[in-house]
Amino acid sequence: MAPGNSRSSRPLGRRLVARLARTRFVRTAMEGETADLRALRCKPSPAVIVGVALIGFSYIIGWPAVALLGVLAAYFRRAAIVVVGGPLTYGLSHVVFMVGMYFAGNRYAPIFLRCAARAVMRRLLERYPVEAAGFSET
Repeated sequence: MAPGNSRSSRPLGRRLVARLARTRFVRTAMEGETADLRALRCKPSPAVIVGVALIGFSYIIGWPAVALLGVLAAYFRRAAIVVVGGPLTYGLSHVVFMVGMYFAGNRYAPIFLRCAARAVMRRLLERYPVEAAGFSET
């Protein structure tokens, strides 16, 4: 674009923030004064408890298990242990994490994502003030 063009004279960050601010998800997240966290006050269902437990278990079988396989490969002087077992273990941990998110996240993930989007956009609007989608940083 030409150097005098108004689009090219705006910093990239300001353009990205303006574009994000126009999305429906961010607009709805920014509309309310506070996030609706009422769903977090009730007792979690058994599915949510299982989902959170699976998410926690996925962290145990993720990188710590891969590191353990690396130690075993070095001890037994068999690189194939970590070369084959590392990606398999990490892939299994990813699948376990996704199943846990399916159980735990279908109710709570949208709440947290809206809350996080609101917080991130407030910080971005402080740094790159823009008038977009009918709201400003004030």
